[in-house]
Amino acid sequence: MITFNYETSFQLKNENILEHWIDTVASKQDFSIGEINYIFCDDDYLHKLNVEFLQHDTLTDVISFDNTLGKLISGDIFISIERVKDNATDFNVSFNDELHRVMIHGVLHYMGFKDKSDNEKQEMRNQENNALSILNN
Repeated sequence: MITFNYETSFQLKNENILEHWIDTVASKQDFSIGEINYIFCDDDYLHKLNVEFLQHDTLTDVISFDNTLGKLISGDIFISIERVKDNATDFNVSFNDELHRVMIHGVLHYMGFKDKSDNEKQEMRNQENNALSILNN
């Protein structure tokens, strides 16, 4: 089950479509969805989590807490809508494209994809692009 929670005035307009998309992406990697909670928030909210839990005193667009067991994906994915808006502008992409990339990024981490090394970053980007192509078709 995927739930969408809002700690800001932002609201998704297409929760059912996004839920189906995320489930499809997971299924294509032989994973299934347990419980995923998306929490949409602002910079201040996410910054506090970043400092408290990760000891990083920086702004970020997404923080995910992984509770995946085997092939059953579960976890909490916190997304700063302010960061997503700024990043969309910086990367010259639409807000929705950037939002969807960030949303699936956390799920891909739960499936074991990393992004520390250059090779891992490239593979993560490829997986994000594959997932986005499913949504956009």
